Amino acid sequence: MNHPLMHPVHKFYIPVMGTGFTIDTPVKVAKYGISSVVSLVDDVLIEQMRSLISKDTDTPFEEIKSKEEDSRARRITSYLNLMDDVIEKQVGNLRSSIFEKGSEITRYFEMLPDSSLRSAYQKMQATLDPEERSRLQNLLREKIQIGAIDVNIMTKLDRAKLTKGEDLSPKFSDAMSALRGFAQSKLRSSVILSAGMNRKLYSYLAEFSDFFPDASGDIPKRIVLKVSDFRSALIQGKLLARQGLWVSEFRVESGLNCGGHAFGGKGTLLGPVLEQFHDERAHLAEQLQGIWAGGMEKLGREIPAEPMSIRVTVQGGIGTSEENDLLVNKYEVDGMGWGSPFLLVPDVINIDKTHLEKIQAAGENDVHLSGASPLGVPFWCLKTSTSEENRLELINDGKPGSACPKGYLVSNTEFTKVPICTASRAYQRRKLNELQDADIPDMQRQFQEENIKDKACICHDLAGSATVHHGIDPDASTAVCCGPNTVYFSRVARLREMVDHIYGRARLPLNTERPHMFLKELSLHVERLQTEVERRKQGLIEVTPKGTQEIRDNLAGGISHYKAMAGKLVSGQREEFLSRLDKLRRDLDQIRS
Repeated sequence: MNHPLMHPVHKFYIPVMGTGFTIDTPVKVAKYGISSVVSLVDDVLIEQMRSLISKDTDTPFEEIKSKEEDSRARRITSYLNLMDDVIEKQVGNLRSSIFEKGSEITRYFEMLPDSSLRSAYQKMQATLDPEERSRLQNLLREKIQIGAIDVNIMTKLDRAKLTKGEDLSPKFSDAMSALRGFAQSKLRSSVILSAGMNRKLYSYLAEFSDFFPDASGDIPKRIVLKVSDFRSALIQGKLLARQGLWVSEFRVESGLNCGGHAFGGKGTLLGPVLEQFHDERAHLAEQLQGIWAGGMEKLGREIPAEPMSIRVTVQGGIGTSEENDLLVNKYEVDGMGWGSPFLLVPDVINIDKTHLEKIQAAGENDVHLSGASPLGVPFWCLKTSTSEENRLELINDGKPGSACPKGYLVSNTEFTKVPICTASRAYQRRKLNELQDADIPDMQRQFQEENIKDKACICHDLAGSATVHHGIDPDASTAVCCGPNTVYFSRVARLREMVDHIYGRARLPLNTERPHMFLKELSLHVERLQTEVERRKQGLIEVTPKGTQEIRDNLAGGISHYKAMAGKLVSGQREEFLSRLDKLRRDLDQIRS
């Protein structure tokens, strides 16, 4: 069977969304050949979902309590193994089902993109001879391939584990425990490493044999790096290669036109970044191959005869089949991540009825780039979510901050020896008191006060999409980390409908004001630059003129790229595309430092 990462039957995949939205998505889509990504942040939620799925599938369940040795890693391993077992049974049932309207096996083949496998299915459908038809059906059953159960680890979320107030070994930190949980599972899939570089975590990868290839080049567990530009890919790829670790995929994400945390970078735009990957991909693979071979030799490992291959995928703001096709045809990417649109596909992700309705009704002013994340990184969120409502209610009651029930984002030691979270009530009370005594202008005081109170308990509330929906914690406050692309979709859809929309076989209704994904990303960067320049003028933040100029230059370069490529980027709407592009160029030129 082909590895689902390197040779997937579907080119699109469902990226990680929060901690709860896609926590069990693989058991809903993998049997149809669709890959999806599970967050490994919240092992409390993971254990709750393991209990739920075990009950639903009549699988024996023995709780792994949080105080047990290595509980985080063991919970993750057990959950991933359970999903693998469940999906294996699902695929067995699918393979043995009858080719008839509405059956699981028919659904599998009818959702496929145009491909040789889909053509083989259509040939079987057109065959009238019973014996030949049966023979073709058996061949199709043999070619069924499942989607991957991929996992995501945010490398910066690496809280040290304490026992009796003392730090345990670094290998028990959150990120390393999550990696160990994945490495010790029986999955054949990928770990997506996001949110930057963690040298200790990268070194830890080399302790597990599943991240290394056999003589044929097959790697049981593959490494995927989520990056925002080519330079980051090259630096991190080399770092891992020196340890004999091969990066099988670089997953390029838009800096701002995405969901959740927005790592905006320095004005780098998706089009020019993908163009660089396209032009330098072969050279990148060649450079990494040489370094990697040296790393393998130092470890005494056998180097496969054939050169290793690299995939380049992309996610962030994709919303139409035309954009999907553009990414394949113009930039020759190997896969596309469709995230926010799936928030309106409840048979794929976890969402309760209340928030499904809120997302449906959301307009552009209801989704904003907030300061909600304790990581200090801009964070997309739905203003009307119960998490936001609860945060504002606490502020109005004079009790800003959260009780911090899970503590995955604890990192601050300004006021305490043991790290606490900047979204916690304990931190915000102290910080606000300190601010009152500070000798600063009123405008700056108000700005800093709002920044303190903006922080929300996202590591708990992002699980609400699953815990409320499944009745695990019905009173939880749900945070919705939808990206700006969400507001252009307003109708609830089924999986089959969204797949047909992605492949251009049908079209879901979209807001007519929706701009092209490249233009939307550009406008977000221009707006962000405008905001930062204004805040600097007011003395609220420090932005160096050199940094501002670098952003301007990158945005101007991106605009030139889009203008030169307009005929290839869009077909029937070239004039409208250029008109909007010119307006954004004027908006950029009007920003005065």
